[in-house]
Amino acid sequence: MKSIIIICIAGLLALPVFAQQKEAKDVLDKTSANFRKAGGVEAGFTIRIKAKGQTDGLMVGTIRLKGDKFVLKTTDAITWFDGETQWSYLTDSEEVNISNPTEEELQGINPYALLSIYEKGFSYVLGKTRTYQGRSIYEVVLTPTDKTKEMSKLILYVAKDTYQPLYILAELNNGSRNEITITSYRAGQKFDDSIFVFDKKQYPRAEIIDLR
Repeated sequence: MKSIIIICIAGLLALPVFAQQKEAKDVLDKTSANFRKAGGVEAGFTIRIKAKGQTDGLMVGTIRLKGDKFVLKTTDAITWFDGETQWSYLTDSEEVNISNPTEEELQGINPYALLSIYEKGFSYVLGKTRTYQGRSIYEVVLTPTDKTKEMSKLILYVAKDTYQPLYILAELNNGSRNEITITSYRAGQKFDDSIFVFDKKQYPRAEIIDLR
């Protein structure tokens, strides 16, 4: 009898957790679906890199996306990805590195790739933050089930009215933090597939380094 009572109590205590997980998954599903149906997307962002509580770097850029394809521009580099091949152009050295990135590598480059990683290898719950920059939001906290992963936690702020991501915080096992703030967002853009491929004619002096 005692063991049955303990099991029942444990089950009751777990109910709020299960409910939070279901609500968090619902938010993530709607956010992901909203992005997929948005067509071409153009967004502006800032990435603030912090280590030991101090800002270690600040990056400002724009990204254009169409399905799995993207072109990302910052002051230091331009990255094109056509769904299979990636070209990374470094403005200082005028080098172009060509590679076939892994899923995990893409997540480190494309902020919007983080919107689909919850589908495998993560647990998630709703957080307590309710507003961000004057807007009502959902806070979703994701934790990898594989503790050997470089990322220890991912926090996502999603606008309640549009299900658009506003802020992404990635905490790494080495103690550093990458804070991504979405500064602008335009959906329904028409992009030709050619913009997601490196065009050597535009960069005739670039040194090509094929890492595939």
